[in-house]
Amino acid sequence: MEDPFIIAGHTIKNRFLLGTGKFASHLLMKNTITASRAHIVTVALRRIDTQSSHDDNILEYLPKECITMPNTSGARNADEAIRIARIARAAGCGDWIKIEVISDNKYLLPDNAQTIIATEALAKEGFIVMPYMNPDLADARRLCDAGAASIMPLGSPIGTNKGVCMRELIKILVEEISLPVVVDAGIGRPSHAAEAMELGADAVLVNTAVATAQNPVLTARAFSLAIEAGRLAYCSGISASKETAEASSPLTGFLR
Repeated sequence: MEDPFIIAGHTIKNRFLLGTGKFASHLLMKNTITASRAHIVTVALRRIDTQSSHDDNILEYLPKECITMPNTSGARNADEAIRIARIARAAGCGDWIKIEVISDNKYLLPDNAQTIIATEALAKEGFIVMPYMNPDLADARRLCDAGAASIMPLGSPIGTNKGVCMRELIKILVEEISLPVVVDAGIGRPSHAAEAMELGADAVLVNTAVATAQNPVLTARAFSLAIEAGRLAYCSGISASKETAEASSPLTGFLR
């Protein structure tokens, strides 16, 4: 089945995106990325130190075939996000950037208005911008107009592992937005990831649920398979749910 996943003209080999925070070691992170077969991995700029030794530099542990996408974690407004993105590019991390603008310290919810400003500025500078956002249709359209390469609505608050709490809003974005929709944050189990894909999401990004699992390597593989299964289910046109029962075989006439 032909079902390419394309972002900004680039064919992405896996619909599972993986974050690199919270792993017990760089080596464990590397082994987990390999098991996940992720093509895009995200990394916080504050964890990148090109001046450190080989063993301490996280970039040395990222598989060469992966697209490294720095994020602007820690940015509280558009100006800070823009500055972080420029530093990441200057450090040799390329043009991919995940925009995170969070001024709420309790629930860590993204600031859509500041995210839109940062997205527009960085898109004009040639960045491939993937903004993390609250799933709001009007703001998603504004991000499209601002030059975003995708939109990344949260499934539930960061690190909660609660799953696709924003199900109905994400479904609206899938139906109305032409850009790839990547569900990001709050995905805690492979079944959550499969659910997001069954809604029609193009991809899922996971970090906490994998990095903090008892066996991150096996967990990553489980997520990758669940995402593949969810996408196949969506493309197959799975049957809608019903309020009443319906027999799969005839209930009358077989005794005549």
